[in-house]
Amino acid sequence: MSGVDQTSDHWTARLPKKRMAAGALFFDKDGRVLLVEPTYTPGWDYPGGVVEANETPYVAACREIEEELGLSTKLGGLLAVDWEPARDEIPLEGFGVVFDGGMLSDDEIARIRLPAEELHRFGFFTPAEAAELLPAHLWRRVSAAMRARDDATAVYLDDGYPVR
Repeated sequence: MSGVDQTSDHWTARLPKKRMAAGALFFDKDGRVLLVEPTYTPGWDYPGGVVEANETPYVAACREIEEELGLSTKLGGLLAVDWEPARDEIPLEGFGVVFDGGMLSDDEIARIRLPAEELHRFGFFTPAEAAELLPAHLWRRVSAAMRARDDATAVYLDDGYPVR
């Protein structure tokens, strides 16, 4: 898909810019959520990453899961879209899109391979443990996405807070 040259005088070149990331929540047979520890930032996160230009969030999530975990998998449906304000560590507002990765089998978990330059480690955690490990804004997103999964729905969030 070709796009407008963003260096041109086209009116879209002057529109505000937002970043976008996409990822997925995976669970083990005990219902614990998979988290990863990145090398490039402190703390834990859920698997996923940046949506590239002319890439859909779903395709980006699948690509990132393969890059980060070494798993080629078909993701389930949308769980959450979360608008995230600029922060000191990331000075550009954006959107986080979360898909349902489903339950991983023991064989799939055994096949997980992390890129050493990007991720230190991974683990499966209870909601209480995840709440302690994740930054507050990511915990709000993950917990809302987990509730949406339980309710077989999707949710829109502003900085992790459901909009009703």
